[in-house]
Amino acid sequence: MADQEKKPTKEQQIAVQIDPQKGDGVYSNLMMISHRKEEFILDFMFLQPQRATEGRAVATLRSRVITAPEHAKRILRALQENVARYESMYGVIQEATDIPKVMH
Repeated sequence: MADQEKKPTKEQQIAVQIDPQKGDGVYSNLMMISHRKEEFILDFMFLQPQRATEGRAVATLRSRVITAPEHAKRILRALQENVARYESMYGVIQEATDIPKVMH
């Protein structure tokens, strides 16, 4: 069978509207991911440098994103591509070593 020609995909432009209260974004230095068959749940948190009185680390939920598995895979691919571009420009990103390991 001869190679099939791939039709060029037409890029779509999307007008993005930003709610002024959300436009500033939120800072997150910790993320937990959970999933079930129908969705992925991405919890973005801020791990505070101060510890609770019992000595435990304290993290505050900043934002929760719930998305379909198909979109989660697109997010993963987009992050991989962007990290690769970033590292080609600025060098290898070293992973944080002072963040507690969280089981999920």
